[in-house]
Amino acid sequence: MVGAGPTGLLLAGDLAEAGVPVTVVEKRRHEISNLSRAFALHARTLEQLDARGLADELEAKGQPLVDLRLFAGLRVDLGTVRSRYRHVLVIPQYEVEKALERRAVAAGARFAYETEVTGLTQDADGVTLRLRAHGPDGTAPEPGEELRAAYAVGTDGMRSRVREAVGLPFPGRAVIRSVVLADVLLAEPPRTLLAASAVGDAFAFLAPFGDGYHRVVGWHRGRNVPDGEPLALDEVREITRLAFGHDFGMHDARWMSRFHCDERQVPAYRVGRVFLAGDAAHVHTPAGGLGLNTGLQDAANLGWKLAAVLGGHAGDALLDTYQAERHPVGRSVLRVSGGIVRLAMAKHPWTRAARAALAAVLNHVGPARARMLGRVTALGYAYPAPRGSHPLTGRRVPDLALEGGRLYEALRGGRFVLVTPLDVDPGPRKDRLVTARWATGRRTTLLVRPDGYAAWAAQSPDAATVERALADAVG
Repeated sequence: MVGAGPTGLLLAGDLAEAGVPVTVVEKRRHEISNLSRAFALHARTLEQLDARGLADELEAKGQPLVDLRLFAGLRVDLGTVRSRYRHVLVIPQYEVEKALERRAVAAGARFAYETEVTGLTQDADGVTLRLRAHGPDGTAPEPGEELRAAYAVGTDGMRSRVREAVGLPFPGRAVIRSVVLADVLLAEPPRTLLAASAVGDAFAFLAPFGDGYHRVVGWHRGRNVPDGEPLALDEVREITRLAFGHDFGMHDARWMSRFHCDERQVPAYRVGRVFLAGDAAHVHTPAGGLGLNTGLQDAANLGWKLAAVLGGHAGDALLDTYQAERHPVGRSVLRVSGGIVRLAMAKHPWTRAARAALAAVLNHVGPARARMLGRVTALGYAYPAPRGSHPLTGRRVPDLALEGGRLYEALRGGRFVLVTPLDVDPGPRKDRLVTARWATGRRTTLLVRPDGYAAWAAQSPDAATVERALADAVG
């Protein structure tokens, strides 16, 4: 694994918990930075964290937000979604990283900090990473400059060395330049947890860290300068005043920076024995807070598949489904986040009128609103299923009530869950499988993958059919 951000940490924890030896190579020092840009966990990500026993801890540290109010009067009511988490959790990314790192370390993942990848080669049997350690804390694996593994995963961000080493392009373009960031104290904090406003040529967004500071993200159409241009607090104040009408009395900035937003996606998430996930595979604007969430969901999809193949329970072809399932989701996220930012920054009267019309449709037309919620929360994504499959196959399974518990508790440990009707004997427990019964009289038998999607479903199947399905999915 290359990269110890949230995506790499979740994946390392999944593999280590499955008994797979895993080393995470990270060029940074061993410290969790508070300079992250992400502040929101959406419902589907919280479900994935729940399946790892982390959601309750993070819920206690963050702040739930049910009602999002965006541009042109658009209101997003998350209280209607079909999930245990009917809100967006406002929490700094570093809190998520702390929880994921602690889990990965406890499970036995090994970390090589202050160590960078300088090259990569692969053959039919594995991958060799060439490494260079930096500083007194550098811990490059012995013999010191190479690491051999069955597979490698690049979770090393937008400037991924792994992606570069396998020769993959990263097509796309810069969408917004000279976005300003500042961590500040506010004399008059906004009334809502997440505050966003776009007026004229200015846009600004404010989110709380939880320690008294707020992150301010701002952009002005007329201020297009290089990322390295010095940034003063007065510029941040001016953009915020233009967007909101006042600057909330911001003062005492502890950090400021300038960056640009790209929209890019790699054409292939897999090259032989090398995979890409998170920002190494796709980057987009921060609109909607979808980046962190999409990367964590990439990791949840890939982890159980790698564990199954390395454990001898599945063939290598299973790993090809990572591309088939996650690449279309990444492409959709680019469209959604790009659409949000373009609507927010509408300049011409006709584009603002179109924005207002769209907001009216989403506020009042149920199917359109449900589709939007499904994309923002990621609850609405489904994976390809074989022709003739049960309608539930490939779909995300909500946190079902089962006899003696609930589904996402049963998924903990990275196992499949076979759910059967009350009057059906599910048979003996199998390795890598938990058996359970519906808490009600439903007649569907459902096999749920470790990432919470239906691997197979059938209405009142016979025992032989169930056994075949288990053999295909569980091994």
